[in-house]
Amino acid sequence: MTPDAQPNAPGEAQPDAHPDVRLVKDLVAAVPAFEDLYATHVFNQDGVLPHVFFWDVTQETVRSYLGLDADAPDWRRTLRFLEEQSTRHVPGIDEVVVTSFLEYLPFPGKPGHEIVGELGPVLAAKFAEVRPAG
Repeated sequence: MTPDAQPNAPGEAQPDAHPDVRLVKDLVAAVPAFEDLYATHVFNQDGVLPHVFFWDVTQETVRSYLGLDADAPDWRRTLRFLEEQSTRHVPGIDEVVVTSFLEYLPFPGKPGHEIVGELGPVLAAKFAEVRPAG
């Protein structure tokens, strides 16, 4: 299922009007390896719940970084995409990226914490604000 495959009922608000939903769809378009995760998410949640989806994105990104799953979406592409989106400073996007991605990255001493050192400058600054101790 492609990110834009969900039609809207007449009179229903366009989900693309919500930057957090657009973020999810744009991520799936930029990193097609997330398509299966997206399709499962939409089926299970009966729609797009950005914060729930991004918890899964975080898990998949860390798995990719650790080399635990050769089929996982490329962590570099994911971080690059999130960095680009974060430079826009859109409140709905920033809220999802910070609270449902950055805050769920592994803590110091946990496998994959080193991914924090791979964050771009905008993501790194946001991470330092929400998790100053790492």
